[in-house]
Amino acid sequence: MNMSSLSRVALGAAATFALLVGSAALTPSQAQQSVLRIGLQEDPDMLDPHRARTFVGRIVFKGLCDKLFDASADLQLIPRLATEWGFSADGLTATIKLRAGVKFHDGTAFDAASAKANLDRARTLPESLRRSELATVDSVEVIDPLTIAIKLKQRDATLLSQLADRAGMMLSPATFAGDVGARPVCTGPYRFVERVQNDRIVLEKFADHWEAANYSFDRVIYRSIPDTTVRLANLRSGELDMIERLAATDVKSAQADRSLRVIFTPGLGYQGATLNLNNGDAANTPFGKDKRVRQAFSWAIDRAVLNQVVFEGTHTPTMQAFPPSSPYFRKDLPATPRDVAKARALLREAGVTTPLKLEMMITNNPVDAQLGQMIQAMVQEAGFDLSLRSMEFATQLRDQQQGRFQISRVGWSGRIDPDGNVHPFWTTGGGQNDGKYSNPEVDRLLNAARAVYAPEERKKLYDAAQTIANDEMPVLYLYNQPWYYATSARISGFQLHPDGMIRLAGMKRQ
Repeated sequence: MNMSSLSRVALGAAATFALLVGSAALTPSQAQQSVLRIGLQEDPDMLDPHRARTFVGRIVFKGLCDKLFDASADLQLIPRLATEWGFSADGLTATIKLRAGVKFHDGTAFDAASAKANLDRARTLPESLRRSELATVDSVEVIDPLTIAIKLKQRDATLLSQLADRAGMMLSPATFAGDVGARPVCTGPYRFVERVQNDRIVLEKFADHWEAANYSFDRVIYRSIPDTTVRLANLRSGELDMIERLAATDVKSAQADRSLRVIFTPGLGYQGATLNLNNGDAANTPFGKDKRVRQAFSWAIDRAVLNQVVFEGTHTPTMQAFPPSSPYFRKDLPATPRDVAKARALLREAGVTTPLKLEMMITNNPVDAQLGQMIQAMVQEAGFDLSLRSMEFATQLRDQQQGRFQISRVGWSGRIDPDGNVHPFWTTGGGQNDGKYSNPEVDRLLNAARAVYAPEERKKLYDAAQTIANDEMPVLYLYNQPWYYATSARISGFQLHPDGMIRLAGMKRQ
């Protein structure tokens, strides 16, 4: 297909999407003055912060659900629903003062009792993905109407950073008996209006929000558009006001377009693949049971070529969980060059003498398709017969969680504390440990790191855990992803932080 054909396809897709936007019944005045339209790469999973796990879901939560804390552009904790905090001398009690005058979207008051109810739900709900994040919490006590005390089983240097993400988001306890995710009721600047699966999520401004004056738009509409070309075409046509994760191949053309503004920042996380070591029947293969087979798969991949071909050199090849900007990054663990001969030798050592059939799940977008096809071709040369299964992202995560996978091509947006990049994925029973990896020594090291505050001492523990995890490979690391977002030139006030979240405060249409 030539470039003119691609342009016609993109324009046709853009026209189709314009019809879909029209179906949302916005008047021209609304579209121009009071509605912010954001294009997302995937459709979020459930809108219950205690059970959710998608990156785009976190973006929606930024408008919908306030947290106890947030992170500044320089990754320092700043107050939100918490206004003051401190630890006891032994480090086992965190006392948190809460903001007065805050209301949930249902009109009920936010107070210490509701904060306790949320934290108890997050750490005890059987299907909560926040349980491992709050594993050190022994109890939460109400001291007075606007003060809680969090009692810890051990000192925990990660606690406040956990409360700066979904574990610290507050829901109306009045909704706990029902399906929270179907119609979430939070304390954020925007309240939930409707959701059409794989199409849109609509929020409207909450007039009683404690910071309402900082939010200019009456409505925010998040549109799910996996195709990067279509997403950019709709931004250019004016059907969207901003998009997250601009494709690397589109960065230069978007930067040259005077009608757009491109915003960039390094990220905190990584991209790679989750590997199934012990989650159901799909793990009962040489790949799941023999680390040498997983190591062979890794040696067969040329990370530098992936970066150049798929991402035009904008990403950083990696083989570890921490980005190069992190003080916990190990300079002695660089991304090694591809070595097909070594991969074949490892397969022979493991007794694999014929091409090993494997399946890798990928997300249904063009970038992941290209990435998957390149990995497929690379590992074939080493002795793997890799098939690809493309699917919608939330479905991919569901199958991954339920063990219906061997390799799942996913990544992690990263957290401000290093614990968030490894503990949920490497510890036994970790909230994001879908491959069911388990090593008691890794558990010991990562749990010990939570109780250490000095960065140099924590790094020793993370280094030791990384040595083991890099050998046993519960996660295959490929590259670090920077954030490239784009907005209409008419949108001002957007500040992109390293966490990749879309903060709506201060954003305006010029």
